[in-house]
Amino acid sequence: MSQVIPTQPLRVVVWSTGTVGRHAIAGIDAHPDLELVGVWTSTPEKAGKDAGELAELGRELGVLATTDRDALVALEPDCIVHTAMTDDRLFESIEDLTGLIRDGVNVVSSGPVILVHAQGSLPEEMIAGIDAAGREGGASLHVNGIDPGFANDVLPLVMTSLSQRIEHVKVSEIADYSTYYQPVVMKDLFGFGQPMDFEALLWQPGILSSAWGPVVRVIAAGLGVTLDEPLTERIERRPAPRAVETVSLDIAEGTQGSVLFQVVGTVDGEPRITLEHVTRTDAATDDDWPRPYEGHGCYRIEITGEPVMKVEFSHHGADGDHNVSGMIVTAQRLINAIPAVVAADPGLVSPLDLPLVTGRGLVAGTRAGVR
Repeated sequence: MSQVIPTQPLRVVVWSTGTVGRHAIAGIDAHPDLELVGVWTSTPEKAGKDAGELAELGRELGVLATTDRDALVALEPDCIVHTAMTDDRLFESIEDLTGLIRDGVNVVSSGPVILVHAQGSLPEEMIAGIDAAGREGGASLHVNGIDPGFANDVLPLVMTSLSQRIEHVKVSEIADYSTYYQPVVMKDLFGFGQPMDFEALLWQPGILSSAWGPVVRVIAAGLGVTLDEPLTERIERRPAPRAVETVSLDIAEGTQGSVLFQVVGTVDGEPRITLEHVTRTDAATDDDWPRPYEGHGCYRIEITGEPVMKVEFSHHGADGDHNVSGMIVTAQRLINAIPAVVAADPGLVSPLDLPLVTGRGLVAGTRAGVR
């Protein structure tokens, strides 16, 4: 499939104005093929405020935020960029997204991540229900981002196109989360700063396979292999050797300070696809765990077979921080996929269903005449 090029700007609504949503507003404003027509907020105090103010652009965009869902649908946008928190409301968020595509609005969303590749992760009847809603409304739903997302679906699969024989594919995030501002995620989901016996959500049996299993499954689907069931989960949590302060919460000595986890897909008992996260809140700890070759965060793809290949992908913002740029690349992967998702068949859209997605029209100084 070739890249999709709109004949006129697509009308877009941003759904939420938090850590990813504000970057989505900025990204749509900067994109020559897109027009921002609406913004949804869950915060009554933000209702009526200009999108430019909420995105801290230093100027107004003439689009006011609202808490009125139906008013935004009534605008008949071509697509909604949905960046609202879904980690702690999985089934409610699926209902929300299903309702939007049933109402005829295409959606690109950063969650829930189980929808990155739902086959094998959700009951077939639930997947069928989402697809039916899409057909009813003539709209598509695509969930992606950076991780789960591009760094561990499209990027490793593109690398495998160079392989003669594949024995194992490993995709990793190796990062210091001390500047990652998501208090709910850090405290409740990961359990950072909590006693070591705290039962954080992510460490409950089956949760990692729900959150990151779709990454393993989409790679398997792209490679044409059938995985053994269930996927294997491995978790190692460690206490902080000293007290540290992060932007989300303070971590006392002896409370959870770091974690290494894996979700492994096997074929006939042999590990073939591994998703690994190495997450620190203090960059000086855990010397025996993998580290980025440079900076404080990276994504690493390792393919063993013939040939043996390794790629390390890192990013950082203009201020040097990798967690801020993590929000930007999450938003931009969704934004740049909008034309392809709008053109896709109705229903759930996997990364395997999309054509080449690029940053078309975004090269500095070339916005005029990009069509």
